[in-house]
Amino acid sequence: MRAAFIRECGRPPEVAAHRAVRRDGDAVVAVTAAPITPLDVLCATGTSYFGRPVLPYVPGVQGVGVVEEAAALAPGTRVWFPTDAGMRPGDGSMARRCVVPESDLVVLPDEVDDLQTAALGLSAVAAWAALTWRAGFRAGEQVVVLGAGGVVGQVAAQAARLLGARRVVAVCRPGAAEERARAAGADAVVTLVPGEDASALAGRLSHAVDGGVDVVIDPVFGVPATAATRLLAPHGRLVNLGGTAGESATFDSAVLRGRSAAVLGYTNNDLPAGRKGEVLREVLTHAAAGHIRVAYEAVPLDDIGGAWSRQAGGTAEHRLVIVP
Repeated sequence: MRAAFIRECGRPPEVAAHRAVRRDGDAVVAVTAAPITPLDVLCATGTSYFGRPVLPYVPGVQGVGVVEEAAALAPGTRVWFPTDAGMRPGDGSMARRCVVPESDLVVLPDEVDDLQTAALGLSAVAAWAALTWRAGFRAGEQVVVLGAGGVVGQVAAQAARLLGARRVVAVCRPGAAEERARAAGADAVVTLVPGEDASALAGRLSHAVDGGVDVVIDPVFGVPATAATRLLAPHGRLVNLGGTAGESATFDSAVLRGRSAAVLGYTNNDLPAGRKGEVLREVLTHAAAGHIRVAYEAVPLDDIGGAWSRQAGGTAEHRLVIVP
């Protein structure tokens, strides 16, 4: 069997022979799709808040496939599964076969194909849970989505529209990201300008929103988060899920205190595996109805090195999904 291996932190994985060992309580899954996510890349740098991973390991914090061996599920059952690859010792999904605790498997509906399911995956779980649970979104509120061209942003914009937001404003890079944000149903799109400071961005964003902003979904942090908080309505909430635009942002005390606003963090690690599956099934129900969808690119396992470098370098236009 072949798999991708991280042998050195900060370098792309290499493909080599691999043998998966099944233990009591595990299932063997023949992997059909495994996305390369920002979390995969972050963990493999050795600089994540999970600490340096035990090397070598097979990356891939999630995957889709069919059951080959399991106690309770029949062979051929389509499933999605999470892993702790890069966060704790053990191997992930970027292999022909993956050994997974059977209790973590989520049986999939037939209406959504493997590649789209993989492209959505944990990013969609994060977007949905950050909006509905962490932000406590209510129908009729105005939502700003930062990084709206990425998978989290695309899903957050679609979810806000689906759940009854009165206005959805996207902030993203120009070009293909802007097209994806518009396709996700944003009422207005504000594109980023290289080198622009928070005051200038906040000024342009203020013309796109309709009054105070109730919820900001923020997978990027940095200058965009600084700008967005200045437009929060009374009791407005910003939920941060990542730091691709910068590891720090500046918040005005007068804004936070004067508006009783909140800046909140979110991670999927707060959700038990079972809850991740419940949220994913909810998202996939909407995906099956055609209401949630994201762009992706399928990549053969043997080409993972180049694909990984594109994801790490920020040049990937779509979610890259490895097909083992």
